Amino acid sequence: MLGCCSRLICDGCDFANKLREFEESLEHTCPFCRLPTPKSQAEADLNANRKRRAKANDPVALREMSKTHYHKGDYKGALEYLMKAAELGDVGSHYLISDLYREGKGVEKDEKKELYHTEEAAIGGHPEARFFLAFYEARNERFDRAVKHWIIAANLGCGDSIQQ
Repeated sequence: MLGCCSRLICDGCDFANKLREFEESLEHTCPFCRLPTPKSQAEADLNANRKRRAKANDPVALREMSKTHYHKGDYKGALEYLMKAAELGDVGSHYLISDLYREGKGVEKDEKKELYHTEEAAIGGHPEARFFLAFYEARNERFDRAVKHWIIAANLGCGDSIQQ
């Protein structure tokens, strides 16, 4: 989600904008509204639009609010936003929750909860979650399942899976 207009754009559009800026030596701007991107986290935090969308239970805005809390070291606050976004079906939030359980930030390390949220993200189409599941299966010597996960992750656009 973009800090200026709180829009969600695809990676291809973001890449095309960065390429255009590089080729024409332009200042970095939002690919959607063409406003300059926030220079600092404090500037991005002032964005009332994101907060308004989070209050309206927009799962992407909730996930972005969680990142703000995470970067401040408030892992419990980040987890609250992520759990709410995950309940609303945001697969990116499931993957970030799995990271919190893996690292033990704001929660106790819990491999079962980590795996649950990783699987939910993978089922929802999150390529990195699928890639992680492949390593989990390989570590447990279920190589046939690991290969299937790597193939699915590669089809979802995870470049690291192609190398495996």
